[in-house]
Amino acid sequence: MTMTDDNGTAFAGGNAGKAGRDVPAAWTSTGVPAAPATIDVDVWPEVARPPSGAKAAVAGKAAGLLFKGAVKRLPLRVEYPDGTVLGTGGPDAPVMMMVRPEAFEARIGDNGLIGLGESFMAGDWEASDLAAVLEVFAASVDTLIPMPLQKLRALYLPRTPRQERNAEQNTRSNISRHYDLSNDLFSNFLDATMSYSSALFPLGAGRLESVGWQELAGAQQAKIDRLLDKAGVGKGTRLLEIGTGWGELALRAAARGATVYSVTLSSEQQALAQERIAAAGYADRVTVALQDYRAVEGEYDAVVSVEMIEAVGYEYWPIYFQTIDRVLAPGGKVAIQAITMPHGRMLATRNAYTWVHKYIFPGGFLPSVRAIEGVTQQHTTLRVRERMGMGDHYAATLRLWEERFLERSREVGELGFDAVFQRMWLFYLCYSRAGFQSGYLDVQQIVLDRREAQL
Repeated sequence: MTMTDDNGTAFAGGNAGKAGRDVPAAWTSTGVPAAPATIDVDVWPEVARPPSGAKAAVAGKAAGLLFKGAVKRLPLRVEYPDGTVLGTGGPDAPVMMMVRPEAFEARIGDNGLIGLGESFMAGDWEASDLAAVLEVFAASVDTLIPMPLQKLRALYLPRTPRQERNAEQNTRSNISRHYDLSNDLFSNFLDATMSYSSALFPLGAGRLESVGWQELAGAQQAKIDRLLDKAGVGKGTRLLEIGTGWGELALRAAARGATVYSVTLSSEQQALAQERIAAAGYADRVTVALQDYRAVEGEYDAVVSVEMIEAVGYEYWPIYFQTIDRVLAPGGKVAIQAITMPHGRMLATRNAYTWVHKYIFPGGFLPSVRAIEGVTQQHTTLRVRERMGMGDHYAATLRLWEERFLERSREVGELGFDAVFQRMWLFYLCYSRAGFQSGYLDVQQIVLDRREAQL
């Protein structure tokens, strides 16, 4: 199996050789193949070769100096091939080991944080604990680059390609590049509910570090049940779900006696969700449509959307909430689950094009709570009534996905996803977990209704 998109990102079977000089096994991420010694340039064009030429050399030198100056202040250890060790971390601190420092510097000099991810995919550096290393960077994101240079970011960082903006003609392609990779890929690291969003564990934060795989499915159902409860979903409810996933929320809503209309832009998700719904005997209560949310018609007593707003795009948030407002029946309720970021960072990065955009979620962008409140107040009759933050639960969820993905490395490879893809996916999972563990990211369950408008 080989899958290629239109942005130079490609996924294909391949062998898993060592990257550059031999890297001790302790330094490779457990269970994940090291990057091949030779990476197919046709498959991974911007990973196979670091930037070269005079301009890249100058940018790389400058980036290397900035990077070394930053990590000298951070609680980790950065080890170089010549024996140099930077950072303030002690013997138990997370370790970042440089394998090819010149290539690493050339990549970050050319592409900033995109280069950080690509250099890991290429094997230019390794980590004793990837999520822990990335958490250190996430916790210091505001101070890694000197403020005068941060103000110049728009001059040298790449901008979002026009074809990745979430206009209606692009959205199907953006969604399919992630969710249509392979249902089998996702089933290798998700639990039996096939839920691809934060679970809600029935315990305090102090216990979340110890939750195990056997607790995940129940915690995913608990998350769904809380959203359905908050939206008032029960017997006879007409429910609109924006973003089907693989059907678990629709199944649980139908089991309550609701009639569900669920929309998705992933044909892979639609097929498996319909199969699961039919097997459970709810085909007469649930419709899964391959449809853009903007095209939904009708009237619904409740609207639920789980981690869908992140794929909408900054400029389309008003349309997203206006659509919900338009189809919501009088007295209806809305419950959404949304990954959020601090408002200041959201404003600073709203035009940025990142590694996550390029390789994982084209067109995506995280809102702040303040942005959600502002958009709904300015453009709709909906008002935020209640919200609950659960970022520590997402960190635990991602840890379990990461562990499972590592355990299933061989099975993922047999599906045709090569070593570079697996390093990419591991970086994505750890990058996300680091955001929640550092507090840079949060995830909120948010309840909205129109009570104020009715006064």
